[in-house]
Amino acid sequence: MDWDLLTAYAVTVVDGLAYGLLLFTVAAGLTLIWGVADVLNLGHGTLYLAGAYLGWWLADGGWGGLAAATAVGSVAGAAAGGLLSVTLRPLTGRHLDQGLATLGGAFVAADLLTNATGGQPLRAEAPLPASVPLFGHPYPVWRLLFIGVAAALATVMILVIERSRTGAMIRAVVDDEPMAAAAGVRTRLVQASVLAAGCALAVAVGVLGAPVLGPAPGVDTTVLTLSLIIVVVGGLGSIRGALAAAVGVGQLQTVGVLLAPPATVPFLLAAAMLAVLVARPTLHGRPA
Repeated sequence: MDWDLLTAYAVTVVDGLAYGLLLFTVAAGLTLIWGVADVLNLGHGTLYLAGAYLGWWLADGGWGGLAAATAVGSVAGAAAGGLLSVTLRPLTGRHLDQGLATLGGAFVAADLLTNATGGQPLRAEAPLPASVPLFGHPYPVWRLLFIGVAAALATVMILVIERSRTGAMIRAVVDDEPMAAAAGVRTRLVQASVLAAGCALAVAVGVLGAPVLGPAPGVDTTVLTLSLIIVVVGGLGSIRGALAAAVGVGQLQTVGVLLAPPATVPFLLAAAMLAVLVARPTLHGRPA
């Protein structure tokens, strides 16, 4: 194989890692919301899109703007999660109704964002616009930094779930909510907190990931669809499973698209997901 072609594929692998980790940071919140709070939030992709628009609007290529956009987005996302916790309480256990309610709200919010920004794809400027040589090709510094931040976030989430008292309560609620409540765990508070944290994470990741996957009509649908695939493949409530599935999806969407015959590209992800589900036919995983 030609050396230049080989290095180009290597760069594409790094691109797939960045894309996969971006999807992980969104899907991790979704899998915990579904697994812990028992809420099917089909507006999760729109939360990412709102964060991406916020990053484009406030960040403006500067560190101060990025910090402000991340802080505002995190607070707004947490508030949205708190609102969902209250409004969806009458729909507890009714996943179809939850999905319809959140999807309807997502459609309205996405249309408002599209109309407010002109409906055109927008370019979000990164605070570090420079490139560095990677396998002999220029590569954006911001993508490498995002890979590091997302990997650190994945590590922190796994440690919190596995090693902390908060993680123990979350695992207890996932495994057996009535027993956790009988043991003194305030299950409603845990569920509301996870819902708020998951929504805050989605918006904050939208701000940070805007230079990687920028704001544009349809991005919310793409992020939601791929996040749901990651949740299903990784196992409901499993952070480790979501991480592995997200990295795999990222590689399929980049390297896989380059290597697969053109006629099979539209079916590549579906075929991979079907193979995983046949090998492990369950949606319910344990956290981390």
